[in-house]
Amino acid sequence: MLILAATPIGNLGDASRRLVETLGSVRIVATEDTRTTVRLLAGLGIQNRPRLIALHDHNEKERAAEVVALARDEDVLMLSDAGMPTVSDPGYGLVAEAIAQGVDVTVIPGPSAVPTALALSGLPTDRFAFEGFAPRKPGERRTAFAALAAEPRTMVFFEAPTRVAATLEAMAEAFGADRRAAVCRELTKLHEEVARGTLAELAEWAAPGVRGECVIVVAGAAARRVPLEDAVSQVLERASAGERLKDACAAVASATEHSSRDLYQAALAAR
Repeated sequence: MLILAATPIGNLGDASRRLVETLGSVRIVATEDTRTTVRLLAGLGIQNRPRLIALHDHNEKERAAEVVALARDEDVLMLSDAGMPTVSDPGYGLVAEAIAQGVDVTVIPGPSAVPTALALSGLPTDRFAFEGFAPRKPGERRTAFAALAAEPRTMVFFEAPTRVAATLEAMAEAFGADRRAAVCRELTKLHEEVARGTLAELAEWAAPGVRGECVIVVAGAAARRVPLEDAVSQVLERASAGERLKDACAAVASATEHSSRDLYQAALAAR
């Protein structure tokens, strides 16, 4: 089968027993960076030396079928550099190929920067949206954030340290300078740091420069009361785009303070 495994995002002590046992016995490992896997094996004191196959963003489409073919006959372990494969990391194409070919897929769960940062942020955790990396180009970034300005769920972003300040400034412009947020830096590592405040405050904090891997967590937009007919129009627009009516009602209800039931009944009447 194909085995996806989460690896430590900083502290090697977070490696699970299942990960260590599997690394100690598996004969084939598909990995985002073979050098990182060699260091992981050494750091965990594992003597096993499996065959390492480089599988990254630039070659996953070409090599997925080859790796899945190997997984038909024996277990193949898939690792990214840190955290869970497929979460802004290689692996999705490999899983899709395995499913298409009828090869079993399982997961060894473990560390992930997304829930770790969310828990540390101090922001609502009942509903959240993971948005991955923000676009690099300023224009595309502004467009992306404008589309998320009314998102009611807490949002989680990955960002490179060199772009954190610019991203926070763009967020403050799109979401409002007073929107609450947190920047989680070097999670689980020696110099772990969480900066909390408004987007304007965090943009100022980041202006001199930020080091290390960063996760930005941003509060969702506050619900705002709008006329029922406008809310129903939003529901119908989402439904016409293919969203289930109940799901559209729930999403609009959370952003407009109307009840999902009222919106559902009104939308049915409007249809």
